Amino acid sequence: MTALEGVKVICVGQFYFAPYCTMLMARLGADVIKVEAPQGDPYRRLPTVDDDGYPIQFRFLNSGKRNIRLDLAHPAGQDVLRKLVGNADVLVQNLSPGAMDRFGLGYEQLSEINPRLIMASGTGFGTFGPYAGESAMDLTIQARSAIMSTTGFSDGAPVRTGPSMVDFMAGTHILAGVLAALFQRTRTGRGQHVEVALQDAVLPSLTSNIAGLLSKNTANFERTGNRHGGMSVTPYNAYPAADGWVTVLCPTDKHWDRLRELMNDPDADDPRFTTMPGRCAHMDEVDAVVARWTGTRSKDDLAAALKDLKIPCAPVVTLPELLEDPHIRERGVVRTVDDEQGSFMTLGSPLLLSDSPMVEPTRSGGLGEHTDQVLSEELGLSADDIAKLRDAGAI
Repeated sequence: MTALEGVKVICVGQFYFAPYCTMLMARLGADVIKVEAPQGDPYRRLPTVDDDGYPIQFRFLNSGKRNIRLDLAHPAGQDVLRKLVGNADVLVQNLSPGAMDRFGLGYEQLSEINPRLIMASGTGFGTFGPYAGESAMDLTIQARSAIMSTTGFSDGAPVRTGPSMVDFMAGTHILAGVLAALFQRTRTGRGQHVEVALQDAVLPSLTSNIAGLLSKNTANFERTGNRHGGMSVTPYNAYPAADGWVTVLCPTDKHWDRLRELMNDPDADDPRFTTMPGRCAHMDEVDAVVARWTGTRSKDDLAAALKDLKIPCAPVVTLPELLEDPHIRERGVVRTVDDEQGSFMTLGSPLLLSDSPMVEPTRSGGLGEHTDQVLSEELGLSADDIAKLRDAGAI
């Protein structure tokens, strides 16, 4: 059986955060119903589409779910959600702060309908604190959380991270909270409210940077480029190769000794470089020695030679190279799925359980594609009942 077989989940969210959390739950076997406003998830309307004109981001995060169209600003739409909650185990939402409460769909109201309900809410800054209630997106959280000020090079402007790390880190945090609440419910019989603030979820990733700031033994720079965030490990950088770039780091003196012997460069024998504090005090000189050695070799040859000596390293791959990487293909986090309509690419799952097979992804549905099915099967509504809701504009 799958890990979450029989678990019913409602996703009231858009963009990346709640959809990613519930996509992982779908891969674990949960029955996920995605609730969309009448106009649909904004990611249905992005210009990044596949050959069939389908929005790729939406497909990656919403395949394997049932899609219903529901106007939560309409009293009848709110009533439909309340009825769905009566049969649900989990509701994950990331609407604008306070929206669910304004609709009369906050945790206190919904838990009266279903005391076993676990409601998970994601917001930018949480429900208390000076910034509570402020709207937020991945970019603005990166700005507010010192992610941007610590990304890039010291002589350049602040830079956002390439991937949308905030949304996806927060999505995995809220999944952890939901799974913990499901486990606790097996002992108490009660649901609870799980809250994750996006800013809270990313702050722990700054541990090395904060250590560098607080320490009196390292140079303090906010933006350290490809160097260690705390400026306390050297070498630790992306170095030029003949055909691109390679990352190399020596977390201990033993790693450095192996690299020094491999490079066979008299400058690497400088006694100032013997210890980690010494190397960190002379980062520019150490990096110059390493770069001189890497610059004449291919990135794959460098990676192979370093791996033989168990020195942490990796070639810097491009996105096209990544998608064709045989390791990525075999692991299946990015999957190409064949069905009666052809082939499409979507996400698998990074969560691999030895006794719980992953549910293979299916195509993401059209806007409101499963509305009639869900209302009929889950709530027992007749065709006339559904028609009345549609005529009223609730669905």
